[in-house]
Amino acid sequence: MNATVRSPREPQDHPERAYDVVLFGATGFVGALTAEYLAAHAPADCRWALAGRDLAKLERLRERLAVIDPACAGLPLLRADAADAGAVRRLAASTRVLATTVGPYVWYGAELVAACAEEGTDYVDLTGEPEFVDRMYVEHDARARETGARIVHACGFDSIPADLGAYFTVSRLPEGVPLRVDGFMRSNAVFSGGTLASALTAMGRGPQTFAAAHARRLHEPRLLGRRARGPVGAPRFSRETGTWALPLPTLDPTIVARSAAALERYGPDFRYRHYASVKHLPVAVGGTAAVAATLAAAQVPPARRWLMNRWEPGQGPDAERRARSWFTVRFVGEGGGRRVLTEVAGGDPGYGETAKMLAESALCLAYDALPDRAGQLTTAVAMGDALLDRLRKAGIVFRVADER
Repeated sequence: MNATVRSPREPQDHPERAYDVVLFGATGFVGALTAEYLAAHAPADCRWALAGRDLAKLERLRERLAVIDPACAGLPLLRADAADAGAVRRLAASTRVLATTVGPYVWYGAELVAACAEEGTDYVDLTGEPEFVDRMYVEHDARARETGARIVHACGFDSIPADLGAYFTVSRLPEGVPLRVDGFMRSNAVFSGGTLASALTAMGRGPQTFAAAHARRLHEPRLLGRRARGPVGAPRFSRETGTWALPLPTLDPTIVARSAAALERYGPDFRYRHYASVKHLPVAVGGTAAVAATLAAAQVPPARRWLMNRWEPGQGPDAERRARSWFTVRFVGEGGGRRVLTEVAGGDPGYGETAKMLAESALCLAYDALPDRAGQLTTAVAMGDALLDRLRKAGIVFRVADER
């Protein structure tokens, strides 16, 4: 998908910036995995730093990273608390790209986004919280456009496989015609405490989520002459995949629809639906009941706190369990008399691959020639082909399974 591109941002674009990438929340479970990935894969001349509120933990993480790359023994350590607006502003001013793993973002993310929007600093996170994304659009999109900051949410398993998978699928379909894409996700992964806390927080904030979405609709320009939607589908048996398809009430369909609204390549009338793909009907029924029960429990503060306390933030599956984990998202795209089946696949989605996606997103913003856009953007809109190419080289599969 072609777009006007600007040259990669060089250090001289921000001569006062000390760093190319700062990783905030580096000592958390996913943060540490992201730091390990950067230690192994960041360019040798990349000026990056670790940031968080506990210097002792950062020092211990730096010692572990020095085993991966001895040069990491000299990594700068930056102390900042997510609630300290002044410290966060100084952090954003010090770097070209700020990556954060600190959630729930509705509690700990707003000051970071505000600081990056003000300082013209590119920002990436792992949020899957619709309320947070919509609030940040209303509060900071306009300022980020003025300063040139690219605010890119959902740069992990939420929502890169869906967003870039749909983007990849659309590129195989005819131009200028209505398009329909369905995504079917399967995985055997488990959650960490931080991921569970973010999910339960989002589930328990229905009224706030609705209010944020309404405020965004009032601020967001109307799409004229085109339509882009991400509706919740109905449970059904999918003949295309041979599995039961259960609608997933995640951020993914909204992100895909926003990419479609921003990019004319998605056609005049685009629709995306997102499903969990389950082979056996009893499992599908049980899974639906479990999600409903969890959603109900999340509305009751004592029950929500009890669920959160089952797994403390910072805890997650060990390396052996992560090595056995995998995910696939199969896409069925149709339009203009054509039909294409594609697949995005990788290893452990919530941790290993999410750390890879976040790190490569940050490096992509720092180093690659990208479309000349700013404000709150999706991964497909901000980085598109450049990020897709990076992720393929990093081992995540994007492939065409069938075309007709």
